[in-house]
Amino acid sequence: MLSHEARRGIKKRGEEMTEQTDAKVEKRIDALLVGAIDPHIHSGPSIALRAVDHVEVLRQASEAGLAAIVTKDHDYSSVMTTALIRKYFPELKTKLYPSIVLNNVVGGLNPYAVEHTAALGGKIVWMPTLAAENHLRWQEKANWVHPASTDRMRPVTPIKVLNDDKTVRDDVKEILDIVAATDMVLASGHLHVSETWVVFEEAQRRGVKRLVFTHPEDIVDASLNDVKGIAAMGAFVEHSLCMFLEGCKFKSREAEDLRNQIEAAGVEKTILCSDLGQTGTFSPLVGMRMGIKMCMDLGYSDEQIRKMVSTNTAAAMGIEADVEAARAGA
Repeated sequence: MLSHEARRGIKKRGEEMTEQTDAKVEKRIDALLVGAIDPHIHSGPSIALRAVDHVEVLRQASEAGLAAIVTKDHDYSSVMTTALIRKYFPELKTKLYPSIVLNNVVGGLNPYAVEHTAALGGKIVWMPTLAAENHLRWQEKANWVHPASTDRMRPVTPIKVLNDDKTVRDDVKEILDIVAATDMVLASGHLHVSETWVVFEEAQRRGVKRLVFTHPEDIVDASLNDVKGIAAMGAFVEHSLCMFLEGCKFKSREAEDLRNQIEAAGVEKTILCSDLGQTGTFSPLVGMRMGIKMCMDLGYSDEQIRKMVSTNTAAAMGIEADVEAARAGA
C-alpha cells in the first residue's frame, strides 16, 4: 500500500501535468485566434442591453490578434459608428466592418438603406431577423421576446420576402442586384430555410457571389440535408457558437450537434462566429475561445479549425488580405 506521502506526490505530479496540458491548449487557442474573424457580434450601442460596445469589443479583438470583426445590430446600419471608430482608434489593428439588417427600423426591404451601407463600406446585408415572419412564428412557439422589444418601440411589422406564389418579391430582387453590384455578402438572417432556398437561388441568378446561411441550428428550422444542400450550392454555413457553449444562456444544442452540422456542410464551407455581446453571458472573445476548445475536443485539427474561424470567413467576405496582415504582424 502506498504511503500518504507517496499518494500526495502522485497527486501533485498529476496536477502539474494537467496544468502543463492546459497551458499547451491555451497556447494553441491563442495561436488560432491570431488572424481569426468573428463576423457576427452584437455589441452596443443598441436598444437592447449590451455587455460591450463596439470600441471595447474591437479593443479585445485587437489584443488577441484577430484579423477582423463585424458588428451587427438588429435595428441600424453600423457604417457610421465604424467610420468614427476607424478614425479615432487607428491603433486598434483588428479591422472593423459594418453591416445592415433589413428589419423595420431601417425601412425593411429598403434598397436605399442597402445602397447607403454599401457606399460607406458595408460588408454584410442580413435578410430580416426580428421582423422576419418566420422569427415571429418561432418567437411565439418559444414564448420568448427579444430584449429590443420594449415600450420604446412599436410592435414589429412582419416582413415578407416572398410573394404568395413563393416567388421572390420585386423589392428583394432590387436589393439582390445591389448586393451583386457591390460584392457584399448576403446572409439569410432569420428567414425560414424554405425561404432561404428561394432567395439564395434568385440571388445567384442575379449575380450574388457571397452567400452565408445564418445559424441553421436554431430558429430557421433547417435539417442537416438543408445544410448539406445549401453548402453544395456554394454558400458558407455560419454557426453561432453561443448556442453550443456550456454555461451560455443561449445554449440550445450539444457539442455533438455542432459536429453533425460541420460534417453536413464540410469544414471547407463552415464558418464559426460568436453571435455574442449581450448581457448576462460570455464576451464574444471568450465565446470564440470556448468554441475553438470545443472543436479541439471534437477532434478537429488546428488546420481545420483555422479554416472555420479564419480563412473561410475571409473568403466569404473577400478580406483575405486582413488575415495575412494579422498573421504577419503577430
